[in-house]
Amino acid sequence: MRITRITPCTGSARRSRLAALAAGLLAAIALTLPQAEAAPLRTYSSAQLETVDQAVLNADVGGTAWHVDQATGRVVVTADSTVSTAGLAKIRNAAGADAGALRIERTPGTFSRLLGAGDAIYGSGYRCSLGFNVVSGSTYYFLTAGHCGNVVKTWYANSAQSTLIGPTVGSTFPGSDYALVRYDNTSLSHAGGFTAGTAYVGEPVKRSGSTTGTKSGTVTALNATVHYSGGGTVRGMIQTNVCAEPGDSGGALYDGTKALGITSGGSGNCSTGGTTFYQPVPEALAKYKVSLY
Repeated sequence: MRITRITPCTGSARRSRLAALAAGLLAAIALTLPQAEAAPLRTYSSAQLETVDQAVLNADVGGTAWHVDQATGRVVVTADSTVSTAGLAKIRNAAGADAGALRIERTPGTFSRLLGAGDAIYGSGYRCSLGFNVVSGSTYYFLTAGHCGNVVKTWYANSAQSTLIGPTVGSTFPGSDYALVRYDNTSLSHAGGFTAGTAYVGEPVKRSGSTTGTKSGTVTALNATVHYSGGGTVRGMIQTNVCAEPGDSGGALYDGTKALGITSGGSGNCSTGGTTFYQPVPEALAKYKVSLY
C-alpha cells in the first residue's frame, strides 16, 4: 500500500482559501437579504399644513415669508439675508413634530416695506406710488399701500407738495396692506380702464412704480404671509419674482387690463432681481366699497 504524504498548507494558501470562503458566504447572505428601499415621503393633511402655517407665524421671525403649497404638500418658507440659523431653528422648533412639512428657501436682500422719498405721490416727507383709480358714486379715489397711508394723511402730486391730491380716508396695515385716498383736486385727471381679477401661479404680470417704472415677471405663489424685517406681518399676499425698490409701494400689479394687486414690499432690487409681495385688489375694493372703472 502506498502512503501519500499530505503536504501542509502554506500561510498564503490558507489565507487564499479563507478569503474565497468568506467571499462565498457574503454572496450567499446578500442573496437572502431584502433590497433596501428609500423611505416614503411623509404626507401631511390640509389641517396639519394650516397648523404649521400658524406655527411659522407664531415663531415671529422677521425677514420671512411663507405659504402653503398644496401641490407639494409643504409649507414653503422663504428667508431673507437677515434670518440667522437660530431663526430658522426657531421656526422648525415651532412646527414641532410636523417640522418635516417645512421647505425652507433662501433669498438675497431684505424683506422690507418699499417706502421711500422721491417723486410720484408725496406727503410728510415720503414718496409712494399710486395703484388703481376707483370710484364710489360720484366720488373718485385711488388705492395705494396701507403702510403708506398710515404715515401720510394728505397727499400731493409733486415733491414740493404744492399740488394737492387729497386725504387718506382709510388705511390698513399690518394684517393687510391697502389704503384709500380721495381726489379733492378736481383739476387732476384719474384714468381707469382696469377690472378686478384674481391671480394664479405662473401668471405673467407687470408692475408699475414711481421708482423703477414698469417691470415684468411671474406670480410664484398665492396666499403668502410676510413678516417684514422692519416690522409688520401681512397675510394673503400674491408672491412674484418681479423686482421693486423703495418708493414703488402702492403701485399696481396687473395682467393686461386685469387689476391684481397693490405693491406691498419685498427684497432685492431691479439690478439683481428679488421677491415682491402684493395685496390682492379684491379685498381692498370690498373693504372700502369702491369699484374700478
